[in-house]
Amino acid sequence: MFESVGSLTGSPWIYAMVALSVLLDVFLPVLPSGVLVIAAATAAAAGTGAAADAVPVPHEVPSILALIACAATASVLGDLVAYRLAWRGGARLDRAISRSRRLTTAQERLGLALARGGGALVILARFAPAGRSVVSLGAGAAHRRARDFLPWSALAGLSWAAYSVALGYYGAQWLGATWLATGVSLIALFGAGAGAAFVMRRQPRVATEVSAP
Repeated sequence: MFESVGSLTGSPWIYAMVALSVLLDVFLPVLPSGVLVIAAATAAAAGTGAAADAVPVPHEVPSILALIACAATASVLGDLVAYRLAWRGGARLDRAISRSRRLTTAQERLGLALARGGGALVILARFAPAGRSVVSLGAGAAHRRARDFLPWSALAGLSWAAYSVALGYYGAQWLGATWLATGVSLIALFGAGAGAAFVMRRQPRVATEVSAP
């Protein structure tokens, strides 16, 4: 695996690549931020335990705690940038959101969740494809208070970062630092995203059924 990936995972530049990818994927969800995080965590696992004896690895490997901190911090900063841009978006952004049923629904549900003192929706959205973008932009466009949104954004970013790093690290510990381990870890990450998206889509129907006479 490391012969194919090259020296990137064994270089301090991996932190910059992870941070930049996670920071920007709130605007470009197609960026492979999860893939980078898992690959870096797999490299970290390859430097310790049984995985270290299975394959040759770079002399320097990423630090698990540094990876989690890097990815989580970049996630919160990306959310904050999207939130502030949407806050200042004005009437044009409001019209764009009103034309999107998905954005409008997310905005309404987010407001309700924050008003009740909960932010499970923000955490779920961090795992769902493009959910982070929808929630961050929706919170800013609706002028939700930063103190209501950002703590949940921080918890969501930390949860996602810790989960992604754990997948790469323990996948390599159990299966070896190979493409198989990376593939299984990615399937688990995408599976969590699909599950989060399903729960988010189901919530409006449940709320409608409860409120119906």
